[in-house]
Amino acid sequence: MVTDKPGYEHLIQFLTEHLALFEQQGTPTSHRKTLGVIIEEQIAEQIIQLCLQHTELETIHRSQIVREVDGIMYDFQEVLASVIEKPATEEQIELINEVSLLIKNLFDTAIAHLMD
Repeated sequence: MVTDKPGYEHLIQFLTEHLALFEQQGTPTSHRKTLGVIIEEQIAEQIIQLCLQHTELETIHRSQIVREVDGIMYDFQEVLASVIEKPATEEQIELINEVSLLIKNLFDTAIAHLMD
């Protein structure tokens, strides 16, 4: 649906290009959530929003989205393996939020093509 598309490759490349932001020492947020937790929360929030917006999706499509999100999480954990358990900074959370919105946009586009 999205992980085999050029847009997803660009997204992973974008994340890789900003890897230095994750390797920098910064001030953790007051809640001290790890990058892994923040990534899971942000992506889950966007996928829930996606499913709420696209009520026309059939169960098979929702299952496919869940499988792809699992793959996306795996890819992110691979790219950020060395820092995934470190507390997130505000700057990192902002980038993760931007990336999760881009993931939702990729799915929105794929769903639009699916429903045509």
